[in-house]
Amino acid sequence: MLHLDHVSFSYADGVPVLENIDFKVAKGEHVSIIGESGCGKSTLLKIVYGLLHIEIGEVHWNNVQVMGPSYNLVPGEPNMKYLSQEFDLMPYTTVKENVGEFLSVFEPEEMQFRIQELLDMLQMTDFADTKVRHLSGGQQQRVALARVLAQEPEVLLLDEPFSHIDNFRKNQLRRNLFGYLKRKNITILTATHDPLDILPFADRIMVLRDRNIIATDTPKKLYEHPKDLYIASMFGEANKIPVNIVKSYADTKRRIIVYAHEFKVSDQSGLEVIVKEAFYMGHHYMIVAAYEGQDVYFHHHSPFDSGKVVFLNVSIETLNQRIPDILS
Repeated sequence: MLHLDHVSFSYADGVPVLENIDFKVAKGEHVSIIGESGCGKSTLLKIVYGLLHIEIGEVHWNNVQVMGPSYNLVPGEPNMKYLSQEFDLMPYTTVKENVGEFLSVFEPEEMQFRIQELLDMLQMTDFADTKVRHLSGGQQQRVALARVLAQEPEVLLLDEPFSHIDNFRKNQLRRNLFGYLKRKNITILTATHDPLDILPFADRIMVLRDRNIIATDTPKKLYEHPKDLYIASMFGEANKIPVNIVKSYADTKRRIIVYAHEFKVSDQSGLEVIVKEAFYMGHHYMIVAAYEGQDVYFHHHSPFDSGKVVFLNVSIETLNQRIPDILS
């Protein structure tokens, strides 16, 4: 089990980055860390790996304390691997040489099997003999993934693991990688901005804001029951609106979170908005409208002209999901 025990951290300027971070991750569990840029996601991974010295709190893996650079000549725990946004590859050697660098040459058959297995999974087999410096950024990121997996770490720390990879390839790679890690029972911490990295694959999500963990739950529960607009915005465009505006018979002025795709255009009742812009998104348009000085986002199958008045409604199922029994 991985345990961060009331960890706080500041860089040299003394400004706190993380405060009182306390959580546990079970063996084989996949926990994703989300939050706005600068909230401390990457710093948290570096602390877990032992790259940063902490004076407040402790980190333990299987009841053994993880010691930072003040105690280890070479920072980083041997049973963990950390994939940062800098890939740390050897540019003048081949892909397979990079992947096999830390594998034993005294077991050549096992070494070749591991290299081939990882290159197959990450769709890099055709580039096995290519020198890394000739690869694109996305290809280098896949080599870096294979490299950190080569020795089958007990804990894998991933910082934006698909940020350089082409969209058409990402979905298959996500399925390949996270399926492989789950089968190997490897504990995973993933820091990401992309909800598609986590919603289908994470066992649990932690949301960072203002130096603290403000929410933690399963992807399904956090997505369906976000407690505030910040959390909902991690998954897509969202709005916070008064219930009694969209459902006049609702005896409450409480505001609820509504995702853009959950609004339905109504003929004459609901939330009255004025269209500002329409953006083509492929299978729908993202419409930006105004309501009482704030932007409202909703999806529609066709665009609206700027200045058009539109009424928006929300299904009773969505209302009951956000505020149980509000209309009972």
